[in-house]
Amino acid sequence: MQMHPNKDTQLCMSLSARPGNFGLRFHNHLYEQLGLNFYYKAFSSQDLPGAIGGIRALGVRGCGVSMPFKEAAIALVDELDDSVQAIDSLNTIVNTDGHLKAYNTDYIAIEQLLKKHAVPKESTFALRGSGGMAKAVASALRDGGYANGVIVARNEVAGRALAQNLGYDWLAELGDLRPQMLINVTPIGMTGGAEADALAFDVEAVDVAETVFDVVAIPAETPLIVRGRAQGKRVITGLEVIAIQALEQFVLYTGVRPTHEQFEKAVAFART
Repeated sequence: MQMHPNKDTQLCMSLSARPGNFGLRFHNHLYEQLGLNFYYKAFSSQDLPGAIGGIRALGVRGCGVSMPFKEAAIALVDELDDSVQAIDSLNTIVNTDGHLKAYNTDYIAIEQLLKKHAVPKESTFALRGSGGMAKAVASALRDGGYANGVIVARNEVAGRALAQNLGYDWLAELGDLRPQMLINVTPIGMTGGAEADALAFDVEAVDVAETVFDVVAIPAETPLIVRGRAQGKRVITGLEVIAIQALEQFVLYTGVRPTHEQFEKAVAFART
């Protein structure tokens, strides 16, 4: 069903430093398939308080929040879901009559993917990164019962704080450690970045790991994922993360949960 925006159309949006097209294509495809009078648009802004004020003042129904706003936006909303309170990082704002409630669907996605891929809870792991997304991933690991891990981060202050808050150890570099699961939550391997062609972990560490998990979604097959697949590892991709978190955002905005087939078609459409 082709939708034509009108005065009653509900607007949803994303806010990030580097807007992409995945969310825009994913949400608008589902609105059209399900006959919902919604429209989704990606925005970038240097004025976070102004942008959040605009969401409230203009009645924007929902907003996906990406780096570098996931922590700073917390002070600007009215209510925090448990998924935000647990990790002090949001990625979704839902506006109900001017009342802004924040959620973290990244956390929900990680939780689901660890179960879906049946990653053993006794797995040792190394998580590389210390930002808002690293908080979401590390918190989902802790809450999922993954107790034996380290946070690897060049930023000692942020890395040590994240590790201590969640009961893990901090390392500046992986060194000789060879954990069973490797998780990249940095821009290493991301298209257009300075380290687009780099592996987030040493080849030796990748080759002896059992599970390789990269939250970078563009490209879907990062150097880390390519290496992991070639070595027959269990792999979890950033595309899976971005798709599930977008689905959970869609449900929060619309109150409608698409079928699995509708979800898969929306992901395929969003990738093209």
